Amino acid sequence: MAVAEARNWWVLPPATAAGPAVELPLAQVSALLQKLGLSGRHAVAEDLLRIVGAQVPMAQCTIFSFEGDSPPRTVAVGDRSRTAALRRITEDYVTRFHPLDGSREAMRAEFGAARRASAAWPHTVLHRQRPADIAHPAYRRVCYELPQVAERLALLTLYDGWRWLSVNFYRGTEHGPLGPADLRTLEALAPLVVHAVRLHYAGHLFDADLAEWLLARLHRRHPVLTKRDLDVLRALLDGLDNAALAQRLGLELSSAQTYLKRIHRKLGVSGQRELLGLLVRPDAA
Repeated sequence: MAVAEARNWWVLPPATAAGPAVELPLAQVSALLQKLGLSGRHAVAEDLLRIVGAQVPMAQCTIFSFEGDSPPRTVAVGDRSRTAALRRITEDYVTRFHPLDGSREAMRAEFGAARRASAAWPHTVLHRQRPADIAHPAYRRVCYELPQVAERLALLTLYDGWRWLSVNFYRGTEHGPLGPADLRTLEALAPLVVHAVRLHYAGHLFDADLAEWLLARLHRRHPVLTKRDLDVLRALLDGLDNAALAQRLGLELSSAQTYLKRIHRKLGVSGQRELLGLLVRPDAA
Protein backbone atom coordinates (compact mmCIF):
# COMPACT_ATOMS: atom_id res chain seq x y z
CA MET A 1 0.00 0.00 0.00
CA ALA A 2 1.43 3.36 -1.03
CA VAL A 3 -0.43 6.25 0.55
CA ALA A 4 0.71 9.74 -0.42
CA GLU A 5 1.26 11.94 2.61
CA ALA A 6 -0.64 14.91 1.17
CA ARG A 7 -3.81 13.02 0.39
CA ASN A 8 -6.13 10.38 1.85
CA TRP A 9 -6.42 8.06 -1.15
CA TRP A 10 -4.34 5.54 -3.05
CA VAL A 11 -4.79 3.13 -5.96
CA LEU A 12 -5.21 -0.58 -5.38
CA PRO A 13 -1.97 -2.37 -6.36
CA PRO A 14 -2.00 -4.72 -9.39
CA ALA A 15 -3.34 -8.23 -8.98
CA THR A 16 0.19 -9.60 -9.11
CA ALA A 17 1.27 -7.62 -6.03
CA ALA A 18 1.86 -9.72 -2.94
CA GLY A 19 -0.84 -9.46 -0.32
CA PRO A 20 -2.25 -11.34 2.66
CA ALA A 21 -4.17 -14.55 2.09
CA VAL A 22 -7.80 -14.09 3.09
CA GLU A 23 -9.94 -17.18 3.69
CA LEU A 24 -13.63 -16.57 3.07
CA PRO A 25 -16.51 -18.90 3.97
CA LEU A 26 -17.67 -20.46 0.70
CA ALA A 27 -21.31 -20.43 1.81
CA GLN A 28 -21.24 -16.65 2.36
CA VAL A 29 -19.60 -15.93 -0.98
CA SER A 30 -22.02 -18.27 -2.78
CA ALA A 31 -24.99 -16.55 -1.13
CA LEU A 32 -23.65 -13.19 -2.28
CA LEU A 33 -23.13 -14.35 -5.88
CA GLN A 34 -26.62 -15.81 -6.08
CA LYS A 35 -28.16 -12.44 -5.21
CA LEU A 36 -26.25 -10.27 -7.68
CA GLY A 37 -28.72 -8.33 -9.80
CA LEU A 38 -31.66 -10.41 -8.56
CA SER A 39 -32.26 -9.63 -4.90
CA GLY A 40 -33.61 -6.56 -3.18
CA ARG A 41 -31.22 -3.70 -3.64
CA HIS A 42 -29.99 -3.58 -0.01
CA ALA A 43 -29.14 -7.30 0.23
CA VAL A 44 -25.72 -6.97 -1.40
CA ALA A 45 -24.62 -4.22 1.02
CA GLU A 46 -25.74 -6.39 3.93
CA ASP A 47 -23.90 -9.46 2.60
CA LEU A 48 -20.73 -7.48 1.89
CA LEU A 49 -20.86 -6.09 5.41
CA ARG A 50 -21.03 -9.63 6.82
CA ILE A 51 -18.20 -10.92 4.63
CA VAL A 52 -15.86 -7.96 5.17
CA GLY A 53 -16.85 -7.52 8.81
CA ALA A 54 -15.79 -11.08 9.60
CA GLN A 55 -12.23 -10.14 8.56
CA VAL A 56 -12.09 -6.48 9.63
CA PRO A 57 -14.81 -5.31 12.06
CA MET A 58 -17.13 -2.80 10.38
CA ALA A 59 -20.41 -1.24 11.46
CA GLN A 60 -22.07 -0.08 8.25
CA CYS A 61 -21.88 -0.27 4.46
CA THR A 62 -23.33 2.13 1.90
CA ILE A 63 -23.13 2.00 -1.89
CA PHE A 64 -23.62 5.08 -4.10
CA SER A 65 -23.38 5.88 -7.79
CA PHE A 66 -21.97 9.29 -8.79
CA GLU A 67 -22.69 10.91 -12.15
CA GLY A 68 -20.57 14.05 -12.56
CA ASP A 69 -21.31 16.68 -9.93
CA SER A 70 -24.96 15.64 -9.54
CA PRO A 71 -26.13 14.31 -6.17
CA PRO A 72 -25.28 10.62 -5.86
CA ARG A 73 -27.89 7.90 -6.04
CA THR A 74 -28.19 5.43 -3.19
CA VAL A 75 -27.69 1.91 -4.49
CA ALA A 76 -27.83 0.03 -1.16
CA VAL A 77 -27.21 0.32 2.58
CA GLY A 78 -26.33 -2.26 5.22
CA ASP A 79 -26.18 -1.84 9.00
CA ARG A 80 -25.05 -4.09 11.86
CA SER A 81 -27.45 -2.60 14.43
CA ARG A 82 -25.38 0.54 14.90
CA THR A 83 -28.28 2.89 14.36
CA ALA A 84 -31.78 2.67 12.95
CA ALA A 85 -31.15 6.08 11.39
CA LEU A 86 -28.70 4.96 8.67
CA ARG A 87 -31.15 5.53 5.83
CA ARG A 88 -31.94 9.02 7.13
CA ILE A 89 -28.21 9.75 7.47
CA THR A 90 -27.72 8.48 3.92
CA GLU A 91 -30.44 10.83 2.68
CA ASP A 92 -28.76 13.75 4.48
CA TYR A 93 -25.49 12.83 2.77
CA VAL A 94 -27.12 12.65 -0.67
CA THR A 95 -29.05 15.90 -0.33
CA ARG A 96 -26.71 18.04 1.79
CA PHE A 97 -23.18 16.79 2.30
CA HIS A 98 -21.92 14.91 -0.76
CA PRO A 99 -20.07 17.96 -2.23
CA LEU A 100 -17.97 18.04 0.98
CA ASP A 101 -16.85 14.41 0.74
CA GLY A 102 -13.10 14.05 0.22
CA SER A 103 -13.73 11.15 -2.16
CA ARG A 104 -14.99 13.71 -4.69
CA GLU A 105 -11.43 15.02 -5.06
CA ALA A 106 -10.11 11.49 -5.48
CA MET A 107 -12.67 10.74 -8.21
CA ARG A 108 -11.75 13.91 -10.12
CA ALA A 109 -8.02 13.26 -9.82
CA GLU A 110 -8.24 9.60 -10.88
CA PHE A 111 -10.86 9.93 -13.62
CA GLY A 112 -8.44 9.75 -16.55
CA ALA A 113 -6.63 6.68 -15.24
CA ALA A 114 -9.93 5.02 -14.39
CA ARG A 115 -11.21 5.46 -17.96
CA ARG A 116 -8.09 3.81 -19.37
CA ALA A 117 -8.35 0.76 -17.10
CA SER A 118 -9.70 -2.60 -18.24
CA ALA A 119 -13.00 -4.04 -17.03
CA ALA A 120 -11.16 -7.14 -15.80
CA TRP A 121 -8.98 -5.08 -13.46
CA PRO A 122 -10.72 -1.74 -12.90
CA HIS A 123 -8.78 1.22 -11.54
CA THR A 124 -9.82 0.98 -7.89
CA VAL A 125 -9.20 3.93 -5.60
CA LEU A 126 -9.30 3.57 -1.81
CA HIS A 127 -10.17 6.71 0.13
CA ARG A 128 -9.98 7.10 3.91
CA GLN A 129 -11.97 9.74 5.74
CA ARG A 130 -12.04 10.34 9.49
CA PRO A 131 -13.99 12.91 11.51
CA ALA A 132 -10.86 15.05 11.89
CA ASP A 133 -10.62 15.28 8.08
CA ILE A 134 -14.01 17.03 7.86
CA ALA A 135 -14.09 20.78 8.45
CA HIS A 136 -17.86 21.17 8.03
CA PRO A 137 -19.35 20.73 11.54
CA ALA A 138 -22.81 19.51 10.48
CA TYR A 139 -21.40 16.95 8.05
CA ARG A 140 -18.97 15.68 10.69
CA ARG A 141 -21.66 15.50 13.38
CA VAL A 142 -24.47 13.88 11.32
CA CYS A 143 -22.43 11.31 9.39
CA TYR A 144 -19.63 10.47 11.86
CA GLU A 145 -20.09 11.68 15.42
CA LEU A 146 -23.76 10.79 16.03
CA PRO A 147 -23.48 7.24 14.57
CA GLN A 148 -20.11 6.84 16.39
CA VAL A 149 -18.05 6.22 13.26
CA ALA A 150 -14.27 6.29 13.72
CA GLU A 151 -13.55 6.38 9.99
CA ARG A 152 -14.80 5.40 6.57
CA LEU A 153 -13.00 3.54 3.81
CA ALA A 154 -14.45 4.06 0.32
CA LEU A 155 -13.69 1.78 -2.65
CA LEU A 156 -14.16 3.82 -5.85
CA THR A 157 -14.37 2.41 -9.38
CA LEU A 158 -15.57 3.85 -12.68
CA TYR A 159 -18.51 2.13 -14.36
CA ASP A 160 -19.26 2.48 -18.10
CA GLY A 161 -16.52 5.07 -18.43
CA TRP A 162 -18.38 7.92 -16.72
CA ARG A 163 -20.27 6.82 -13.59
CA TRP A 164 -18.41 6.16 -10.32
CA LEU A 165 -19.51 3.44 -7.93
CA SER A 166 -18.56 4.09 -4.32
CA VAL A 167 -18.65 1.24 -1.78
CA ASN A 168 -18.20 2.61 1.74
CA PHE A 169 -17.34 0.68 4.90
CA TYR A 170 -17.69 2.47 8.25
CA ARG A 171 -15.58 1.56 11.25
CA GLY A 172 -17.21 1.98 14.67
CA THR A 173 -15.49 3.99 17.40
CA GLU A 174 -15.37 0.87 19.59
CA HIS A 175 -12.81 -0.63 17.16
CA GLY A 176 -10.86 2.57 16.51
CA PRO A 177 -9.14 3.64 13.29
CA LEU A 178 -7.99 1.09 10.73
CA GLY A 179 -4.46 -0.19 11.22
CA PRO A 180 -1.94 -1.26 8.54
CA ALA A 181 -2.95 -4.94 8.80
CA ASP A 182 -6.64 -3.99 8.44
CA LEU A 183 -5.89 -1.99 5.30
CA ARG A 184 -3.91 -4.83 3.74
CA THR A 185 -6.82 -7.20 4.36
CA LEU A 186 -9.29 -4.73 2.86
CA GLU A 187 -7.06 -4.38 -0.20
CA ALA A 188 -7.12 -8.17 -0.59
CA LEU A 189 -10.93 -8.15 -0.38
CA ALA A 190 -11.36 -5.13 -2.69
CA PRO A 191 -11.52 -7.06 -6.02
CA LEU A 192 -14.36 -9.27 -4.73
CA VAL A 193 -16.24 -6.25 -3.39
CA VAL A 194 -15.75 -4.16 -6.54
CA HIS A 195 -16.76 -6.86 -9.02
CA ALA A 196 -19.75 -7.97 -6.94
CA VAL A 197 -21.09 -4.43 -6.75
CA ARG A 198 -20.49 -3.77 -10.46
CA LEU A 199 -22.39 -6.94 -11.42
CA HIS A 200 -25.23 -6.21 -9.00
CA TYR A 201 -25.50 -2.62 -10.18
CA ALA A 202 -25.46 -3.68 -13.85
CA GLY A 203 -28.35 -6.08 -13.23
CA HIS A 204 -30.51 -3.51 -11.47
CA LEU A 205 -29.58 -0.74 -13.89
CA PHE A 206 -30.52 -2.91 -16.88
CA ASP A 207 -33.87 -3.84 -15.34
CA ALA A 208 -34.72 -0.23 -14.46
CA ASP A 209 -33.52 1.31 -17.71
CA LEU A 210 -35.10 -1.38 -19.90
CA ALA A 211 -38.52 -0.88 -18.31
CA GLU A 212 -38.35 2.90 -18.69
CA TRP A 213 -37.12 2.58 -22.27
CA LEU A 214 -39.98 0.25 -23.18
CA LEU A 215 -42.53 2.59 -21.60
CA ALA A 216 -41.07 5.67 -23.30
CA ARG A 217 -41.16 3.92 -26.69
CA LEU A 218 -44.76 2.77 -26.12
CA HIS A 219 -45.79 6.32 -25.20
CA ARG A 220 -44.25 7.67 -28.40
CA ARG A 221 -46.29 5.16 -30.39
CA HIS A 222 -49.46 5.77 -28.36
CA PRO A 223 -49.47 9.37 -27.01
CA VAL A 224 -53.07 8.81 -25.84
CA LEU A 225 -51.62 7.04 -22.77
CA THR A 226 -51.82 9.20 -19.64
CA LYS A 227 -49.31 9.43 -16.78
CA ARG A 228 -51.60 7.20 -14.72
CA ASP A 229 -51.68 4.66 -17.55
CA LEU A 230 -47.88 4.61 -17.56
CA ASP A 231 -47.82 4.16 -13.78
CA VAL A 232 -50.08 1.12 -14.18
CA LEU A 233 -47.87 -0.33 -16.93
CA ARG A 234 -44.74 0.33 -14.85
CA ALA A 235 -46.26 -1.67 -11.99
CA LEU A 236 -47.01 -4.53 -14.38
CA LEU A 237 -43.39 -4.52 -15.58
CA ASP A 238 -42.34 -4.72 -11.93
CA GLY A 239 -44.22 -8.01 -11.74
CA LEU A 240 -47.11 -6.83 -9.55
CA ASP A 241 -50.45 -8.61 -9.72
CA ASN A 242 -53.72 -6.65 -9.70
CA ALA A 243 -53.97 -6.54 -5.90
CA ALA A 244 -50.40 -5.32 -5.41
CA LEU A 245 -50.82 -2.84 -8.28
CA ALA A 246 -53.92 -1.40 -6.61
CA GLN A 247 -52.08 -1.08 -3.29
CA ARG A 248 -49.08 0.69 -4.88
CA LEU A 249 -51.29 3.21 -6.72
CA GLY A 250 -53.75 3.74 -3.86
CA LEU A 251 -56.70 2.32 -5.79
CA GLU A 252 -59.54 -0.04 -5.07
CA LEU A 253 -59.02 -3.40 -6.76
CA SER A 254 -62.01 -2.77 -9.03
CA SER A 255 -60.55 0.60 -10.07
CA ALA A 256 -57.19 -0.98 -10.90
CA GLN A 257 -58.95 -3.57 -13.05
CA THR A 258 -60.87 -0.79 -14.81
CA TYR A 259 -57.62 1.05 -15.57
CA LEU A 260 -56.17 -2.10 -17.10
CA LYS A 261 -59.23 -2.61 -19.33
CA ARG A 262 -59.04 1.00 -20.50
CA ILE A 263 -55.33 0.63 -21.32
CA HIS A 264 -56.08 -2.53 -23.28
CA ARG A 265 -58.71 -0.66 -25.30
CA LYS A 266 -56.40 2.28 -25.97
CA LEU A 267 -53.67 -0.05 -27.22
CA GLY A 268 -55.97 -2.38 -29.13
CA VAL A 269 -54.97 -5.50 -27.20
CA SER A 270 -57.16 -8.11 -25.54
CA GLY A 271 -55.02 -9.08 -22.54
CA GLN A 272 -51.66 -9.28 -20.80
CA ARG A 273 -50.03 -11.54 -23.39
CA GLU A 274 -50.80 -9.19 -26.28
CA LEU A 275 -49.77 -6.21 -24.14
CA LEU A 276 -46.35 -7.72 -23.45
CA GLY A 277 -45.98 -8.54 -27.13
CA LEU A 278 -46.72 -4.92 -27.98
CA LEU A 279 -44.13 -3.70 -25.47
CA VAL A 280 -41.31 -5.73 -27.01
CA ARG A 281 -42.36 -5.38 -30.64
CA PRO A 282 -39.57 -3.68 -32.60
CA ASP A 283 -40.11 -0.29 -34.19
CA ALA A 284 -40.98 -0.29 -37.87
CA ALA A 285 -38.00 0.25 -40.16
